[in-house]
Amino acid sequence: MKKFYLIIILIIVIVGGIYLNRAYAFIYNEIHNGNLTNPNTNEIYMLSDNKNNKTLTYVALGDSLTAGAGVENAQQSYPYLVAQKLGTENNVTLKNRSQLGYKTEDLKNVLLPTAITDNPNIITLLIGVNDIHNNVSAQKFSQNYEQILQSLTTNTKAKIYLISIPYIGSANLILPPYNYYFNSKTKEFNKIIKNLAQKYNLKYINISSATQEEFTKSDTYYSRDLFHPSAKGYAVWANIIYANFN
Repeated sequence: MKKFYLIIILIIVIVGGIYLNRAYAFIYNEIHNGNLTNPNTNEIYMLSDNKNNKTLTYVALGDSLTAGAGVENAQQSYPYLVAQKLGTENNVTLKNRSQLGYKTEDLKNVLLPTAITDNPNIITLLIGVNDIHNNVSAQKFSQNYEQILQSLTTNTKAKIYLISIPYIGSANLILPPYNYYFNSKTKEFNKIIKNLAQKYNLKYINISSATQEEFTKSDTYYSRDLFHPSAKGYAVWANIIYANFN
């Protein structure tokens, strides 16, 4: 009888291991096979209210979520939508400094110097999803993120908004138990961001809590890879972000 139970346990372990392996591979295979359109982030956009008000330079720092991966053009990305809203009151120059796949380390080393030379009035920072999915430790993430903030607050006079890492991925893509794991990591990293926002007296914008349940229930908020947002998803983020601007 003891041998029988050991065989059952062994079968459960093997089957469970196979499931975990395939469910994990499924996530990144589906993202890769999505073959998403990647908007050109090298463009500089001028949005004007034609009232000769002051001109604001808005720099959006981030990864593919800021670049607008998943939509047909950059005008559907959240930075453009936010700039468009700002443009109803001011003349706005949007510079999207983002790159697909970037982690905090990449942003710090590659995008940060350019963002500083842009001499921005407004900065939004959304970074961390790729740190989570590439198993960057919380300690290393915190260190990189703080170095970014140190540089931005020292070398610019911009109003800086820190955007929380959204829990993204359709329930049809992020299968259990990975949905619980990524949710836990997202909350852990967002706690770090929120604490750093308080330390540097910066505005923290929580797009995670406001959208997680809604995004999980409906695939219409996602592009065809079920990971990056659709135009509808980015529009929701843009509304939340702009509503939190001073």
